[in-house]
Amino acid sequence: MTIFSRVMPSWKPAERIKVSEWADKNRTLSSESSAEPGRWKSERTPYMIPVMDAFTDPRISKIIVKASAQVGKSEVLNNCFGYVVDVDPGPVLWIHPTVEVGEDYSKRRIAGMIRNTPSLRNKIAPEKSRDKNNTIMQKSFAGGSLSIVGSNAPAGLRSKPIRYVFGDEWDAWAYSAGEEGDPAKLAERRTDTFFNRKIVMVSTPTVKGRSRIEAAYLQGTQEEWCIACPDCGEYSFIRFDDIRFEFESYDVAKQTHYKVKWVEWLCKSCGVLQSETDIKRQPGKMIARNPGALEKGIRSFWMNAWVSPWRTWESIVEDFLEARKDPLKLQVVYNTLFGELWENRGDIEDEETIMARREDYPKDAGLPDGVLVLTAGVDTQDDRFEYEIVGHGHFGETWGIESGVIMGRPDNPETWAQLDEVVFNRTLRFASGTGLRVSVSFVDEGGHFTHEVRQQCRARIRRNVFAIAGSNNFNAPYTAPPRKQKIVVEKTVIGTCWRYDIGVSAGKQIIMDNLRVQEPGPQYCHFPLRDDYGHGYFTKLLSECLVYRAARKHPWVWEKLPGRERNEALDCRNYALAAFKALPVNLDAVERKIKGQSAESAPAALQQPQTAKQKPRKGGGSTIDRFYDDW
Repeated sequence: MTIFSRVMPSWKPAERIKVSEWADKNRTLSSESSAEPGRWKSERTPYMIPVMDAFTDPRISKIIVKASAQVGKSEVLNNCFGYVVDVDPGPVLWIHPTVEVGEDYSKRRIAGMIRNTPSLRNKIAPEKSRDKNNTIMQKSFAGGSLSIVGSNAPAGLRSKPIRYVFGDEWDAWAYSAGEEGDPAKLAERRTDTFFNRKIVMVSTPTVKGRSRIEAAYLQGTQEEWCIACPDCGEYSFIRFDDIRFEFESYDVAKQTHYKVKWVEWLCKSCGVLQSETDIKRQPGKMIARNPGALEKGIRSFWMNAWVSPWRTWESIVEDFLEARKDPLKLQVVYNTLFGELWENRGDIEDEETIMARREDYPKDAGLPDGVLVLTAGVDTQDDRFEYEIVGHGHFGETWGIESGVIMGRPDNPETWAQLDEVVFNRTLRFASGTGLRVSVSFVDEGGHFTHEVRQQCRARIRRNVFAIAGSNNFNAPYTAPPRKQKIVVEKTVIGTCWRYDIGVSAGKQIIMDNLRVQEPGPQYCHFPLRDDYGHGYFTKLLSECLVYRAARKHPWVWEKLPGRERNEALDCRNYALAAFKALPVNLDAVERKIKGQSAESAPAALQQPQTAKQKPRKGGGSTIDRFYDDW
């Protein structure tokens, strides 16, 4: 028997082009989508090359990018999508925070990329109103398709299988797609039938404990873009903590501005200061802190504005200086420039931590030493009022005096009579016997009893009881001058009352910042060791945190934490602080009176809150005497 043998030539699949190589070869940036129009050059952002090229690594199924703004992270998604259409087609699901954001992105970014890239323009047909396969939100191409959806739209996150999932600004997504659960999990389930799936998620980080991009980053390789020190050669990740600078300030039109004189980076390995110019000339590379995640197929990356070619160190530091006295603005700097999480509660981790700070107030007395002024905040519900009386001292130091609930409808005079007894007409005393009454009370007019609240507040104007309306506008001032509002009963205007509009977002930030202070003194919050300041109170006080929602005009918003549906304690504290801010007060004069010094030599300690075109009050004694008795 003759045996014939045939030698087969060795064969292996042709090595595919990498995403960064594809972009260098094919992409042209337009002026409408880039500050640097022209041919794409991956070397311009070398820290993005490993991110893009991970897309073609068959071992990798998930790519997580935690990055500041203005480092080119969205272009990673654009380049990966271009590669899919041109080289390795398949069905693509592209998720944005909302449908509106997705539509805008498609018009500005995707359409421009297709128009300026011949290899894509020849494969994706132009948008046609009568062609449902090629619209702003749906596009088809040979071997694949693109569906652009919002995270809050469950219909777009189910049905047909998907090979590629792209997620932009993950931290700004809805927490649930309608009633169907986590949109990221819903999208991931659609890739189960593809062994070669790719999931790419990018986002600016937001608040510690609430950031989904941070949680996903920790599950991956945790790769940081590190730069070699010009002196010692050690590779380091540049963070704000290692930046050193000197600046000067100057005032223009009553506004303080800052000029950075010099800014450099301190190498922790050799202790030598390095300039921005020297650092940006140095080689860089990704260093993984958790390389074992490769076995799970997850690569995660972190980069910030210190390595961005579009931001100078001087401009970053100046942004920090401008924002450093405003916690809301400072959080934006930490998230969008430093690429770091914002710890909005400081050292306060949970209710138990702050409860441990409670203290014994003087026995047989309602007021501890240090309190100089009392204000009250009242939250209105359909079946009750919740209130807190807060004591105020020097330099923002506060004392929780009493927190409680008065059951009854807000349109029932008997409910208001109880408020009079417990809050508005009440005298609280120091251990010395000196009495103090609530100077100003702010009552929420929101809900279903707006005009009833206005009517009752008008009847109590002599006791400085004011209706208030909260504004969630990010830029709204904490307290604005009050305005007259109509009181309408059965469609008839029966009069007017003064109403304050307060910026609740600003007030909540002040409260959270004050709760960070750990030692009694300026801004410190005292709480009594009593049942009305128990676990339930602090659960409601710490019920919200600040989150980033990219789809909004003002993206930073306060939202309730999961499982925290009750926030009345936070609202009452907010209203009481706003009431104090609206009250012109000379605390030194008040303190002299409390200590028994001569009232004749002290200036007026308290005045009424200012109202528009308010006339001086005639007779009736001084304003101080109306709030302080038993001197």
